[in-house]
Amino acid sequence: MFSYISLGCSDLQRATTFYDATLAPLGLQRCIVGGDGWDEWVGWGTYLNDGREELALWLCKPFNGEPPSAGNGSMIALKAPNWQAVRDFYRAALSHGGSCEGLPGLRLHYGPDFFCAYVRDPDGHKLAAVCRGFSVDPALYS
Repeated sequence: MFSYISLGCSDLQRATTFYDATLAPLGLQRCIVGGDGWDEWVGWGTYLNDGREELALWLCKPFNGEPPSAGNGSMIALKAPNWQAVRDFYRAALSHGGSCEGLPGLRLHYGPDFFCAYVRDPDGHKLAAVCRGFSVDPALYS
């Protein structure tokens, strides 16, 4: 459904440090881009063949020059492979300038296997890491 999602940020270096650390537990790496015009952009996910194959989260300063803002009710939920990745995502976010919007844990009102954590990035954008498919911590069986 999506090609990419773009979020505004006020400090690209700070945001890059936050997202590098926070997205690593989810297996997301920085997009490799080439050519001119990418100095003010950074992204994670897939960006291949000059964008013909793309599924990415991008950060940049807003084009209109106004400060970035987080939308009330807006959130990006990212898929996590296991519960430990959700916990690591949460810890990395908080140790790199993010804030808590919900501790890692099961959210039974969304389903018996909905394990997630909610954070805000340094610009206030709400993110979630979500793992489905387990109703008991998979670490107990590894």
